[in-house]
Amino acid sequence: MITGPLKNDIDKLWEAFWTGGITNPLTVIEQISFLMFLRLLDINETRNEKQARRTGKAAKSVFGPSEQDLRWSHFKQLSAEAKLPLVRDRVFKHLRELGTTERQGGLFDDARRSTWQEYMADAQMMIQRPSLLSQAIDMVDALPLDRGDTKGDLYEYVLSQLKTAGINGQFRTPRHVIRLMVELLAPRPDETIADPACGTSGFLVGAMQYLLEKHTSVESRVDLGADEHGNPQYIYGGDGLEPYRDHIQNRMFHGFDFDVTMLRIAAMNLMLHGVENPEIHYRDTLSNSFPEKFPQYAEDYFDVILANPPFKGSLDYADVHGSLLRKVKTKKTELLFIALILRMLKKGGRSATIVPDGVLFGSSTAHVALRQHLIDENQLEAVISLPSGVFKPYAGVSTAILVFSKGGRTENVFFYDVQRDGYSLDDKRTPASERTGPLGPLKDNDLPAVVAAWAGRDASTLTDRAAPCFMVPRADIEGNKYDLSINRYKRVVRVAQVHEDPRVILGRIRAIESDILVSLDELDGMLR
Repeated sequence: MITGPLKNDIDKLWEAFWTGGITNPLTVIEQISFLMFLRLLDINETRNEKQARRTGKAAKSVFGPSEQDLRWSHFKQLSAEAKLPLVRDRVFKHLRELGTTERQGGLFDDARRSTWQEYMADAQMMIQRPSLLSQAIDMVDALPLDRGDTKGDLYEYVLSQLKTAGINGQFRTPRHVIRLMVELLAPRPDETIADPACGTSGFLVGAMQYLLEKHTSVESRVDLGADEHGNPQYIYGGDGLEPYRDHIQNRMFHGFDFDVTMLRIAAMNLMLHGVENPEIHYRDTLSNSFPEKFPQYAEDYFDVILANPPFKGSLDYADVHGSLLRKVKTKKTELLFIALILRMLKKGGRSATIVPDGVLFGSSTAHVALRQHLIDENQLEAVISLPSGVFKPYAGVSTAILVFSKGGRTENVFFYDVQRDGYSLDDKRTPASERTGPLGPLKDNDLPAVVAAWAGRDASTLTDRAAPCFMVPRADIEGNKYDLSINRYKRVVRVAQVHEDPRVILGRIRAIESDILVSLDELDGMLR
């Protein structure tokens, strides 16, 4: 967690970009990301040099002998007028070329360079004013990026500005909702995890943070004490992840998106959270070209998929891969993404995916066919209804989380009606408490109860449909034409209202009026 002063530093950096004429939130975040990453390259280079001196072995280097002036520690000391052409023309050129096969050693092996090029090939510096660049470099230089426990939190706070900026907020799923979904799936360190519409890679980062917390021993956890609100702060070293380190760094996390800017932010977000070589790719996963470009990922590959896919309406049939249309004949992206996720999962693989409520009860042939496919040919495990204000201020749509596994057959479905998530459900999204945990504020929050109920779910005991959570057998769902809306199965308890006899109320009114008349007579007598 980051403190108030650090948040103020980020706010000042953000304000500097705005007053400097760069007002698009995505552009601001992208440029801040580049600067943070350039500084991290230099920090890593210095660390590798020190290690080489201690061990006597050659250091891995991304800066050749003629490129030392491209390091952060060098150009940060230049004048504002000298910084701009150097960073714009040479430093960014060096950044783009890190992924080319011509460069030897350093950041990537041959297998990883093409991935880097995919989202860095056209990286450009958009800062045109020498004074703004110099100010931004000074501000980034003051951030504690050399502290592994802080740099990820810093970047997460930078990304939170997508929401407060008022545009492009659809890319950001609330972090406590992400944590809920990760807790429901409980990923393991030997699994592969994907997000087919990754945005800023919030789900993948959430999975990494979960793994660090769950696989850090109490002895190696560093207690930083409480913050100003009494929330405990820790550094999670993930000592229990050591046997899986290579898998986590190189093969575990996969993200796909068709917005290059978002891909760059996603890749750097993961890198800043300790995943050095994430598999982040430019691709529309619904398109015909996805299985052709990435046949290894397109079918039966992933253990876990976490997603909040875009619900942008309809696509042209010609743009959608035929294997998806064979499962569900539709142009609606929210239905196609569920079919896609089922295709990408390996047998027994599991997913938690956010869908608009229309997926649960839509009556079209495609809606019913998809739900029937989920229940008859796979294991639909949970439908968790979220409050409609969870995605405010930028969206008020009602949504739910579907939890399902590929293959098998559904027997019982766990339903939970979430009424509160710890924040007000208006546009302000004010926290109910300053005390927070991984699942959000500790007050007026149903999410911890969801996790507890999920862990202890038992179809033989969760039978009270008037309760917040209950389980419904597949026969009931089949009998309701595969409708999955919670209100179809929830029993509403109506409490009889007991009212006073109207004659008693009328008598009370007459007594009050009588007292008023007496008071008026007394007042009239005083005035005579």
